[in-house]
Amino acid sequence: MSQEEFEKLIEEEFPRAVPEKFHALLKNVAFLAEWEPSAHVRQEEGLKEGETLLGLYHGVPHTARGDYYGVGGTLPDTITLYQGPIEEEAEHIMQHTQHPNKLENVGILYEEFVRKVVRETIWHEVAHYMGYDEHQVRGREDTRDNGKL
Repeated sequence: MSQEEFEKLIEEEFPRAVPEKFHALLKNVAFLAEWEPSAHVRQEEGLKEGETLLGLYHGVPHTARGDYYGVGGTLPDTITLYQGPIEEEAEHIMQHTQHPNKLENVGILYEEFVRKVVRETIWHEVAHYMGYDEHQVRGREDTRDNGKL
């Protein structure tokens, strides 16, 4: 998948990842696509050999923005999605999913799995933007995945 196709996919999946009632709360945040985390990001995040990120939120969480946030020249927060690790995760999920006619539909399945991982990553990083820490985000994901949200 080209970077342009990946960026378009992010744009298409955003409305499916984030409920519409939260769209108006997303202010001064830019979505970026990169192939993989840089050496600097890997070091900052304490990633070990063989570890990676699907996405990364960087900025001032919505809940921590005071009355004067944005006065003057405030750079946007960023949510970066890492295409390489997302595609690897999609391939991993696809390989471990039982599906009839898998070989016949591999192209369709692959894009759908990439879309699913992109949606999940957007949801996860937007939750950080909203002020949730990693433990809270994972708890909400568990609750959501069990049909309680």
